[in-house]
Amino acid sequence: MAKKQPDKKPVTTLNVGGRKLPCRVTMGAMVRFKRATGHEASNLDTADIEEMVTFVHCCVASACVAEKVDFDMTVEEFADNLEPDALNEFYGGMGGAESVDPEKKTGNPQ
Repeated sequence: MAKKQPDKKPVTTLNVGGRKLPCRVTMGAMVRFKRATGHEASNLDTADIEEMVTFVHCCVASACVAEKVDFDMTVEEFADNLEPDALNEFYGGMGGAESVDPEKKTGNPQ
């Protein structure tokens, strides 16, 4: 009798610039984040929108490698194509993370 393989965590997708891209937290994403920011993902500052977008970018980049999906956006290009709702969806799925309100985070007047 064959051993049952453990179930892989389902792939979450995010809509980024009209494309559905895979996105999940992986060890590769955490390594990418540390290389990009100089600190561990466990110390992610949820009040820093740049860090939050960078972490999601790392999660998408890592999931795309694992799923063999082409992805070559820089963090800036990714941010230009990422709607706040998609960011909220990602962090909401992680449990307990604050939602992103661009007006509150950037202090932009209405």
